[in-house]
Amino acid sequence: MSNRIIKDTIAITAITLVSGLLLGIVNDITAGPIAKQEAKAKEEAYKAVFADADSFELIMSGEDSDLEAYLDENGYGAQNIDEVMAAKDSSGNELGYAFTVTTSEGYGGDIQFAMGVLDDGTLNGISILSIGETAGLGMRANTDDFKNQFKDKKVEKFTYTKTGAAADDEIDALSGATITTNAMTNGVNAGLCAYRYEKGGN
Repeated sequence: MSNRIIKDTIAITAITLVSGLLLGIVNDITAGPIAKQEAKAKEEAYKAVFADADSFELIMSGEDSDLEAYLDENGYGAQNIDEVMAAKDSSGNELGYAFTVTTSEGYGGDIQFAMGVLDDGTLNGISILSIGETAGLGMRANTDDFKNQFKDKKVEKFTYTKTGAAADDEIDALSGATITTNAMTNGVNAGLCAYRYEKGGN
């Protein structure tokens, strides 16, 4: 009986080791293509929100404790700025900034999007990178009808309304998806806050 237990244990251990090794190999093989695909998607998103830019120069990627503290101070603790890029024209002149923003307030989890802000504070637009909201409800945040409400607006902060937007700083909430609307609005506002930080915190 004890010999059988030992044999079974050895067999299970061998299977576990082989499985772990194979998973590691698969991960190594797929990690590169996945990273390239994500980088390509991000580049396309930046071009979508900054069509006039000829190039993008990395300013910040990953965690920036000072920026995080600034966002927290302004009420954006649920939002994170993953990346900041300087958008430049063909002569190298700075046109503004492109941000990758993640907000954790979505109904279906994190929502990540890119947004472009001109040097004068005008929001060029937003392009969603990752969203998992409810089909037919929160997923409508990824439609042009919703996203274009933020486009070409120069405001300090957006709010949403269920009774019809009447000013540049108001957007129409998605019917039946207030949580998603709130997440997107706060995410965009966090990006505008990050823009002010990059311009000197004013």
